[in-house]
Amino acid sequence: MAYLTGQDELLFFDKYPTAFPLYEVFVKELFEMFPSASMRVQKSQITFSNRHVFACVSFARVKKKAELPDPYIVVTLGLSYPLESDRVAVKTEPYPGRWTTHLVISSQSELDDEFYIWVRQAYDFSGSK
Repeated sequence: MAYLTGQDELLFFDKYPTAFPLYEVFVKELFEMFPSASMRVQKSQITFSNRHVFACVSFARVKKKAELPDPYIVVTLGLSYPLESDRVAVKTEPYPGRWTTHLVISSQSELDDEFYIWVRQAYDFSGSK
């Protein structure tokens, strides 16, 4: 069954319509990879989970406003390790063994195989807790 965008998601992107195509590519691939994942649209982010949250999409200010591209989305992943990549905007260890990693996505080319490997690792880590 193909993924269909919901009204809540469209409203979430109301102030950032040019970023919606980035999200659309991401979410369609995410649900192809993990058809049983759940999604919750909140005021400040869209959260994806299996047993626990493994990814979020937001417009978090993870860089200075002048450094953020237009359009962009921030994809946040929960990983078991500190991701070492130039693509990481911010990473923190909120508690031992859990790293919150923020990636700024500004083009569809950044939604590549390497990126989805990290998403898979976040999904697996979330499911193992």
